[in-house]
Amino acid sequence: MKIDPYVVETLMRDLTGHDHSPAAFIVYLFLFSRTIAARAKALRISHQGIADETGLSKSAVQAALRLLSRRKLIRSVRETVTATPEHFVLRPWVRK
Repeated sequence: MKIDPYVVETLMRDLTGHDHSPAAFIVYLFLFSRTIAARAKALRISHQGIADETGLSKSAVQAALRLLSRRKLIRSVRETVTATPEHFVLRPWVRK
C-alpha cells in the first residue's frame, strides 16, 4: 500500500499542529489504509470498532470523526439512526 505524500507531509502537520488533534490523524490514516487495502470507497465500522483497532477511546474517535467531517476529509453515512456508519474517505486534494 502506498500512502499519498500529501497525507504525511501536509495533513498530519495540519491535523496535529493546527487542529491539535492527533486522534483525527490516526483515525483518518486508519480509515484510509483500510479502504485502500480493501480497494473500497468506504468502510462500515462502528466507533467502538475504530477505537478497538486504533487504541483510542470511543470519545476520542467520535471527536476525531466530527473534526474530519467538518474538514470534509470523511463523510459518514448511516442507513438508520442506530445503524453502523459507513465512512467514506475523501481526498479533496486529488484532482479527478
